[in-house]
Amino acid sequence: MQPMNMYMVPNPGIPGCPPGLEYLTQVDQLLIKQKVELIEALAGFESNNKYEIRNSLGQNVFYAVEENDCLTRQCCGPLRSFTIRVLDNFGQEIITVNRPLKCMSCFFPCCLQELEIQSPPGNTVGYVVQQWHPFLPKFTIENEHRQPVLKLQGPFCGWSCLPDVDFEILTMDEVSIGKISKQWTGLLREVFTDSDNFGIQFPMDLDVRMKAVMIGACFLIDFMFFETNN
Repeated sequence: MQPMNMYMVPNPGIPGCPPGLEYLTQVDQLLIKQKVELIEALAGFESNNKYEIRNSLGQNVFYAVEENDCLTRQCCGPLRSFTIRVLDNFGQEIITVNRPLKCMSCFFPCCLQELEIQSPPGNTVGYVVQQWHPFLPKFTIENEHRQPVLKLQGPFCGWSCLPDVDFEILTMDEVSIGKISKQWTGLLREVFTDSDNFGIQFPMDLDVRMKAVMIGACFLIDFMFFETNN
């Protein structure tokens, strides 16, 4: 039986749900598919990332698009700062994900990665904060008050030697309650593009704000470990 805390409630109530996130109260898994851009596949030219967010039936429930300029994409590659806007099927922005520009190296623990997630835009609901470790990718999921709520941990060098890679979602007591999985998309796609598929699994009764943060964490994992620097 999974331990309960203030961010896991048996019956999540719509009144306490940020506008636009009501649908997340009904799901325990999402599929995030990065769209393949033809110019990127043929010429190796880095374009703004676009994503489709689907439910377990394969239906599109949200869309996401990176907001960036060409110079930043080409000069900074996967290290770049970004804003990703998540839209519903009516084009309404419901989640904003902001990543500041920071160095990325296990040898510089003072320059760890951080992500801010807002829902609705302008209202912070949580953060994803990298924790220093020489071998393992580790993150802390914080609420809007910068209090740690969950942990996220990846495998040792898993992104370079396995077709499917799992990042475990853990309680603060190290109990696994879900995962973010990078899924194999086929040899040609992996070689010629940096288009990836991710699955997110979390408890149905997880607070929708933390579900929104997990969507943001998926984008950060993609950039940190699976994007190529063209």
